[in-house]
Amino acid sequence: MKKEMEMTCIVCPVGCVMHAEMDGENIQVTGNGCKRGYTYAVNEMTNPTRMVTSSVLVKGGDMPLVSVKTKEAVPKGKIDEIVSLIKQAEVKAPVNIGDVIIKNAAGTNVDVIATRNVG
Repeated sequence: MKKEMEMTCIVCPVGCVMHAEMDGENIQVTGNGCKRGYTYAVNEMTNPTRMVTSSVLVKGGDMPLVSVKTKEAVPKGKIDEIVSLIKQAEVKAPVNIGDVIIKNAAGTNVDVIATRNVG
């Protein structure tokens, strides 16, 4: 099965416009200005991932919400499930940067962590 994608590389500020074609396990990339762009394109074709950022309700804190993010990029197909978990989450103050808010979010082995302090 042949798959084609046009994409703009987000690895550095140059923003190379790339074309990637995948036929079976063979992947060809054009338009990349460096090896990092090639790696980005291959990942987008085979296993696209993203960071998820949001906020969680804080009970008893000096602010009503704490900003959170996934500790690492997660598969794109898991984003909706992770966002749903985040919407349901609630934490008690105090919250510190790096505190795990959701462990192993959606079975990804990636935690959702706090990105700011809330007293």
